[in-house]
Amino acid sequence: MHYYEVAPNQIIRAGSSVFTYSSDKPVKIGALVTVEVGKKEMTGVVVSETKKPNYATKQIIKTIYDNPLPAPLVELSLWIAKYYTTPLATVLQTILPSGITKNRRSQSDTSEVYKRERTNIVFNKEQSEALKILHESKPGTILLQGITGSGKTEVYIETAKRTIDSGRSVIVLVPEIALTSQIISEFSNHFDDIIVTHSKMSEAKRHITWQKVLESTKPMVVIGPRSALFLPLRDVGVIIVDEAHEPSFKQEQSPRYSALRAATILGRLHKSLVIFGSATPSIADRYLADQSKRPVLLLTKPARKNTIPPSVNLIDMTKRDNFSNYRFLSKQLEAQITETLRSGKQSLLFHNRRGSASTTLCKDCGWTADCPNCFLPLTLHADKYNLTCHICGFKDKIPTSCPVCGSADIIHKGIGTKLIESELRKIFPKANIARFDADNTENENVNARYKELYEGDIDIAIGTQVIGKGLDLPHLRTVGVIQADAGLSLPDYASSERTFQLLAQVVGRVGRNEHPTNVIVQTYQPTNPAIKYGLTQDYASFYEFAINERKKGLYPPFTFLLKLTCVYKTESASIKNSKALADELRSKLNKSVRVLGPTPAFYERQHGTYRWQIILKSPKRELLIDAMKLVPATNWQSELDPNSLL
Repeated sequence: MHYYEVAPNQIIRAGSSVFTYSSDKPVKIGALVTVEVGKKEMTGVVVSETKKPNYATKQIIKTIYDNPLPAPLVELSLWIAKYYTTPLATVLQTILPSGITKNRRSQSDTSEVYKRERTNIVFNKEQSEALKILHESKPGTILLQGITGSGKTEVYIETAKRTIDSGRSVIVLVPEIALTSQIISEFSNHFDDIIVTHSKMSEAKRHITWQKVLESTKPMVVIGPRSALFLPLRDVGVIIVDEAHEPSFKQEQSPRYSALRAATILGRLHKSLVIFGSATPSIADRYLADQSKRPVLLLTKPARKNTIPPSVNLIDMTKRDNFSNYRFLSKQLEAQITETLRSGKQSLLFHNRRGSASTTLCKDCGWTADCPNCFLPLTLHADKYNLTCHICGFKDKIPTSCPVCGSADIIHKGIGTKLIESELRKIFPKANIARFDADNTENENVNARYKELYEGDIDIAIGTQVIGKGLDLPHLRTVGVIQADAGLSLPDYASSERTFQLLAQVVGRVGRNEHPTNVIVQTYQPTNPAIKYGLTQDYASFYEFAINERKKGLYPPFTFLLKLTCVYKTESASIKNSKALADELRSKLNKSVRVLGPTPAFYERQHGTYRWQIILKSPKRELLIDAMKLVPATNWQSELDPNSLL
């Protein structure tokens, strides 16, 4: 008789992730099996062999697939559960496809891949040098930092070719589904059988794709968002994380893992190369890369010859004569769009909608209300008539005049993409206008309309972050940013970093070929470092500014963070329980752990509940894991290493 530790994919009881089962014949580690728990049958993963226990055991009912999960994937599951203090069953629900025991009929792939016409890749000196270093590097993580248009994708493709030729598989992670069309069309010119997976696929299709990978003996190229990391590939030679700075690589629901950290661990387990590619790496990742002994590969020149940089024009929104025709469209931007339409080319208007929550700034000089303790923007609470810091709880009166210039013109408002769309339809009634944001249906999103965008059929594209990054559109001649500083008003330590990244990425949508292009950026804060350096895509100067701010405010990478959110039906219960936990944490935790709050969460009212939060800062991550043991199991959400404090 053989004995095994099996992890069911459902939570049985708190603190217990694996249970001992017996089998008449040997079972492979990583095997997917059916086991009985109580009177229910469940799917489980065999995680290890064990000795005969001194109690009676149930037998494994059956093995579901002939092939077990690859050992690195089993190890990664155990690591995620431990590192993010999440039940192993929750991790397995993320890693395994839904309906895993169902019999599926094979489906023909009806999805069309839009292939872009490309000539043979000719590498410049920087790309060739980067490829040489990648080829000669030992397994581990390498940062590939290349300006927009520097040919990072070509480096990915060549690295993938070499990896496939050596008999090993390739994983390419993109931050969101919207960017899969472009990268698939690029890779399709070089690879015949690309495996694509994402959350918008049907349960059956995802399961069939997963099964195909499990049973394959050939090396494969897999492309998709976070979940692509968990396809059961036998031998992975390289993991490429494109646009590695994107916040969407951190999962917002349990298990709240970072795909970047998980990719690093999976790479270590497969003894493979992991490439983080970005024009604007996160401050923390660049700092860690500099601290490590690994090379940082820089691509500083455009990949295409005869590239003309864009003409960049900054419009000061505090000067009202720039906006005499329309509230959010300067005369300069209106004229540029008109000219672009006349020449039969494309314009893109970007608006950081998430940053358009009501905020407080001076219309004359651009001053914004910031917290004196946390150096973060204060949030307007019109119902209580005050400004509040959502990190430390500092409160201030709403100013009647600007403390810098004395102007009484203080504003608290933002603009939405739907308003921009309706106004543009009035101004340009004959133009083909498309809006891309979180409210799009599946038929309206970037993936569905990528061919129209790429071929220039859409005259004016309006959108949020989803169109501000990664896209390479040959007919695009004008980029307009409605309010570049909108994101700066969010009370979060990473607000200036995200604003810089988005602006640098948006500017990088043009200036990628031999055609003259224009960027017009409207802002209330033209001298803010995030705006100034974002416009010139000056990463080095912004990094120096941001890393000093992080050090001063004690934020990552100089500390570890834990965000605790209390969720109750009534405000009084949320306040009472969050205060009680904050007091307990202060009395029981190591004195090096700073407990901030409780304060109302940025989105205080959600789904009929009230949310208050506590932020913990610690020089040691394990002290925050200890803190999580004091958090009640119900009515609380815990997030280690949050990307954002909102």
